[in-house]
Amino acid sequence: MSTDSASIARPYDDRAFFGHPKGLSTLFFTEMWERFSYYGMRAILMLYMTTTAATGGLGWSAEEAAPIYALYAASVYFLPLIGGWLADRFIGAKNATFVGGIIIMLGHFTLAFPQMTTFYIGLILVAVGTGFLKSNISAMVGDLYSKEDERRDAGFSIFYMGINIGAFLSPLACGFLAQSEGFRSWIEKMGLDPNSSWHFGFACAGIGMGLGLIQYLIGARNLRNVGNVPVPEKAADEADAGGSNAKNTAYLIKIVVLVVAACAIIGYAAASQGFSTALSYVLMPTVVVAALIGVFLTGAQDKLTTDDWKRLAVLIILFAFSTVFWMGFEQAATSFNLFANSLTDNRIFGWEFPASWLQSVNALLIITFAPIVGAVWMYLGKRQPSDAVKFSLGLLFAGVGFLVVAYAANLTTGGKVSPLWLVLVYFFHTIGELCLSPVGLASMTKLAPARMISLMLGVWFLSISLGNYIAGRIAGEFVADAAVLMRIFLIVAAIMIGAAVLLFAISPLVKKLYTQPEEVVPVEPA
Repeated sequence: MSTDSASIARPYDDRAFFGHPKGLSTLFFTEMWERFSYYGMRAILMLYMTTTAATGGLGWSAEEAAPIYALYAASVYFLPLIGGWLADRFIGAKNATFVGGIIIMLGHFTLAFPQMTTFYIGLILVAVGTGFLKSNISAMVGDLYSKEDERRDAGFSIFYMGINIGAFLSPLACGFLAQSEGFRSWIEKMGLDPNSSWHFGFACAGIGMGLGLIQYLIGARNLRNVGNVPVPEKAADEADAGGSNAKNTAYLIKIVVLVVAACAIIGYAAASQGFSTALSYVLMPTVVVAALIGVFLTGAQDKLTTDDWKRLAVLIILFAFSTVFWMGFEQAATSFNLFANSLTDNRIFGWEFPASWLQSVNALLIITFAPIVGAVWMYLGKRQPSDAVKFSLGLLFAGVGFLVVAYAANLTTGGKVSPLWLVLVYFFHTIGELCLSPVGLASMTKLAPARMISLMLGVWFLSISLGNYIAGRIAGEFVADAAVLMRIFLIVAAIMIGAAVLLFAISPLVKKLYTQPEEVVPVEPA
């Protein structure tokens, strides 16, 4: 059993960074640059795969590209579950974050080489690196504050702003390098193949992660008391120590057996039914079930109280509805990106801009409306809705966004539509995100037992993983046909609005399970 790092003495009165601990500045900029690298590559990945080989892409159809994107995006968000577990038990969040950043950087630079082998290796490296970094850096943000510190949720608000600054800038930079005719002409004049412009975009993402690592090392002194390697507690006597070691060994054996069983199921499906079937129907259900079993085993190992189990139940309920939200929201990088590229008139006063630039709209809206949504929650104070109701609002706004894009798809029968339709869609999705995502992050750090914080943040990212996976599969149905797109978007809208109604109906039960003696009111967005 390790000591809870949140109990280690640290200057909770540190207010050096906008009234928050200095460590928040280090984590803010690390995450900003990591998200710069991720969203920059994400903005061009689907377009790169579906662009013709004659212009530097892979020349795949949406049906061929979507499963690859789905697997990659799912891996980016389910591997933090493993990275969080390793940090909680063995290497600490601080080390895991640094190792993850290095692997991510190497992955983006590998993608800069125009070979099919390096393409797959690069995707794997980025996914593995994100697995080490994503949940652990969020856990360190929560660890900067005591459980009672009222600044915690506001700290996540600032942290979330860092994410979106990176997400706003990166599609502009990487998209310009990958798709701009001006840049393609310039590198051609320099004697380089203009079709290599895509790989300049991937390299730009790697440079962003490199900058994040440099400032993480420079600011490491601000993180001395957070994210350290877990320190085992001293046993009362040798007999107790021996019993504890035996229990730990049995626990590790169960986890290994669980991982082997999951791999065996996926491997058997791939061998007997084919890789495509295993990827489409077996991989994610197996990962999700194994992950939830792993959470149960970990809770049993840590001897959780009844109240702890109730709080975990709340987190699992939020996990399920979070998955539905991200299934819709993550259409931004897939079907919405394809919609922007083929069915949107991307011109302003006769000047055409890259379709990937529309990927910056959500982040810009987050930066704009985050303070407004936060002010609303502050104004409501104790009258603000519960976490479950905020989740249902997020789902409702996202569903309305799909009604808008379904209407826009219908208008494509008369030709390309204005990009303002997608801007309106992103507006509704942004408001939905501000109602849901910050609440989810804050809930994981507040409700999870001390030794399971990184693990439960991994569970939160697993919901995003599953949502990304389903989003990628939906994108495989994309064709530039108004009737087909309307049907797809209306189905997604119905699912999201239906989930919103269901969660709102059961929200009193969810709130009853939330048994903290004194509820800490979130201050969105974070």
